[in-house]
Amino acid sequence: MTVPFVDLKTQYLSIKQEIDKSIADVLDESSFIGGHRVKGFEKEFASLLGVRHCVGVANGTDAIYIAMKMLGIGAGDEVITTALSWISTSETITQTGAKVVFVDIDPNTFTIDPALIESKITSRTKAIIPVHIYGHIAHIQTIKDICQQHKLFLIEDCAQSHLSEENGKLAGTFGNAGTFSFYPGKNLGAYGDAGAVITDDDDLAKKMAMYANHGALKKHFHEMEGVNSRLDSLQASILTVKMKYLKQWTQQRVNHAARYNQLLQGLPINLPTVRKDTRHTFHLYVVRSSRRNELKAFLESKGVHTAIHYPTALPNLPAYQYLGHKPADFPVASAYQSEILSLPMYPELADQQIEYVCSCIKNFFA
Repeated sequence: MTVPFVDLKTQYLSIKQEIDKSIADVLDESSFIGGHRVKGFEKEFASLLGVRHCVGVANGTDAIYIAMKMLGIGAGDEVITTALSWISTSETITQTGAKVVFVDIDPNTFTIDPALIESKITSRTKAIIPVHIYGHIAHIQTIKDICQQHKLFLIEDCAQSHLSEENGKLAGTFGNAGTFSFYPGKNLGAYGDAGAVITDDDDLAKKMAMYANHGALKKHFHEMEGVNSRLDSLQASILTVKMKYLKQWTQQRVNHAARYNQLLQGLPINLPTVRKDTRHTFHLYVVRSSRRNELKAFLESKGVHTAIHYPTALPNLPAYQYLGHKPADFPVASAYQSEILSLPMYPELADQQIEYVCSCIKNFFA
């Protein structure tokens, strides 16, 4: 049996008629930038998350950058974020002119460790960007309390956490802004790059929409210098179709994770934990093993495709060598980078595929 890490084609085929019609309608209208489809998606996504505003942008990386820029973050500022994430989270901090300040991760949830944050706050700290990684929401209320105490902005990186929750409140709705990626493999994925920022702040929403469109809400009336980061009509139409299925797909991911947990129980492998009063949406199902590389190679030989998220903790990348960090400065993230392994996870994953993956893992440890 072959088990892909993710299977976008199977998902497409399950809603092919609706997707094809949405694309054909955009082609028929020949309106590719802006227009009612983008506005419609923004309205529906904001409604889904229960916020006042959604600003569609070109990708999830731009979403983080635009949110920071319009909150006034720039040269001389410091922004705190997690040591374990995709580089978008940290590189956008540097792009604003601010300095990135890394914090190690909670060993159970892989998210930023809130107990370590306050020791990194200085007079220059302007914001905290927690990442709700793998679909597990960070200790977000605790982090929000820290932000309020120190008068800091809170920007939530929700690229992997569509519909994740803490105490019934959705990821992205705790801070000044929540940023989302709709990269094809995400829980809500486009058929190309796409992203969005959500907020309840009317003024911030207006500024972000303006900045993402060359500094203008109306063509030729540029109130500021901006960037070109627009969600296009094709992606918006595809996302609008797929959004109807997001809750169903999320539950399927949760069910798959429960099945993995059941079948892998008792093996010498660390399974994902779910913090009390949270909803983990399992963008990724990540296990840990001291024999990670051997296990990965064995699974590949059996037709099971896996991935590593991420093989190098951010502070240990060559890109951040100038900060002078040592792996020992971030002991959890540095240890985990050689242990974490993402198993196949997508809504359409069949139970027999999960059983096969788990049987292969059992054989490896036998």
